Amino acid sequence: MYDTCCAPLHKGEAKAQTAEQLMRSRYTAWSHGLIDYLFSITWTKQQAGLKRAEMQDWADRTQWVGLSILDTVNGTENDDHGEVEFSARFRLPPVEAVQEHRERSRFVKEGDTWFFVDPTLPVQSVKAPGRNDPCPCGSGKKYKKCCG
Repeated sequence: MYDTCCAPLHKGEAKAQTAEQLMRSRYTAWSHGLIDYLFSITWTKQQAGLKRAEMQDWADRTQWVGLSILDTVNGTENDDHGEVEFSARFRLPPVEAVQEHRERSRFVKEGDTWFFVDPTLPVQSVKAPGRNDPCPCGSGKKYKKCCG
């Protein structure tokens, strides 16, 4: 199922067509530790606020148990905004019990690309980075040697 659902999105071979599809791909990316993908699908006006090391640490320590989509509002192929309410179940040692993260996430579509709007990050105006500026993906490399 992964090969037909999320793998094409994670590999950049396809784009999410709906906010819910992007939400499912986010969950799966966390479970596979695909931090670069998570960066790429976070709204560009927030990417500078992401912390790669913290995200990687969380992904490495967490055992994902399941995802349930509870509700969706808009977020279809014809919309430019959407919301997805979900419940993600996980284990995070040293706590052995299954924990739950429940959230109503917001998504925005720019052009033909859906992005996750992180509720914990401010929205920043985005100016195109110069070739020698640090890459906004947080890799620590120059833009020209990374995403440029």
